[in-house]
Amino acid sequence: MPEDIGADRVLGPSILINETVLPDVRFINSAVLAVLFEEVGEARLLFTRRSSSLRAHRGEVSFPGGRLDGDETPTAAALREAYEEVALNPAEVSVVGWIHPVLTLVSGSLIMPVLATVASRPRLVASPAEVERVFDVSLRELADPAIFHEERWTIPGRVIPGSSDNSFAVWFFEVEGEMIWGATARMIHELLSIVLVPSAS
Repeated sequence: MPEDIGADRVLGPSILINETVLPDVRFINSAVLAVLFEEVGEARLLFTRRSSSLRAHRGEVSFPGGRLDGDETPTAAALREAYEEVALNPAEVSVVGWIHPVLTLVSGSLIMPVLATVASRPRLVASPAEVERVFDVSLRELADPAIFHEERWTIPGRVIPGSSDNSFAVWFFEVEGEMIWGATARMIHELLSIVLVPSAS
């Protein structure tokens, strides 16, 4: 894990998946659980649509997750939040790794995406106060170029290293009647690049 990770770096190319123990990075203040399971020979990824009554990111598609409590680790927070939001039993979850942390500009969260698997389709119950919908999408569908598009955004006064016009890429996945974008889309983009792009030998 690089020591100088920060806002500009997470908007640029990300690092590879790491299957080691999660590092003790104290400035990570949030975590999400990206849960994969296999069904009919396809890997599927679990998503939620956040309640429209929430204060931040209302109505947006995300992975289950939220803020760390006290000295909680990212893994513990991700598992706890998944249980609170969709009743995913932590005992049924196998944590397999993590990918590059992502910064959200709106809420100021530096989010650790924790990757996990479950043996089969989980039985989930959405908490109405936090989640409006629970759904899943296959990695094959997410990798379809027809459902993906990129926009270039700028933020007044923000300098983006390596960008001639201080713009950065914002990715969108339109699937299952939902538009997935923002931090969640960046996580999906990295996960797909890991799965689809062969490692250098």
